[in-house]
Amino acid sequence: MNCPSCSAEMTAQTLEGHLGTALQIDFCGTCQVFWFDHLESLRLAPAATLGLFRMISDRKAAPRALPEPLACPRCDLRLLPTNDRQRNTPFKYWRCPREHGRLISFFDFLREKDFIRPLSPAQLAELRQNVQTINCSNCGAPIDITHSSECSHCGTPVSMIDVKQISDVASQLKDAERPKPQSAVDMAALILALISRWLTSS
Repeated sequence: MNCPSCSAEMTAQTLEGHLGTALQIDFCGTCQVFWFDHLESLRLAPAATLGLFRMISDRKAAPRALPEPLACPRCDLRLLPTNDRQRNTPFKYWRCPREHGRLISFFDFLREKDFIRPLSPAQLAELRQNVQTINCSNCGAPIDITHSSECSHCGTPVSMIDVKQISDVASQLKDAERPKPQSAVDMAALILALISRWLTSS
């Protein structure tokens, strides 16, 4: 399968699904995107979700904005930009109109899991007192937060790490994953370090 963004061959990875099934997901490390076949992301076992978080944490390159239009790697139809919401956190993906699957960036995958959320007006005002420019968590472009609260390149709002949510979900995944050796605390620290790198001010 070729990446809908850069046309390079995607990497296939076999992961554990619910009830002992096996899933093969595809990702492009260069563009930092996952391709999930229809309903595949809902069938990931907790251990598989942890594996994807570990894989994301190994990617050191800055994310970049995805060009549009994007075509389905299965049928070549134009993927439809779709906005969704996890609790109060918006996230975006591109879906095939024939329901072959969806493309989602690493960043929006973490937003979908509610690990990253937009700042409140009060939090944004506090940030502006200490920082003038930060890098976009989604595409890596600079954001002048003295004049804007979202990226002018991709429209992603300035976001924050929900440390408690990271810890809670990592603990839940760890409990479901037993008897794997890595602790939930280690997993939360890994995700926290990953997102912190994306939100580091320039």
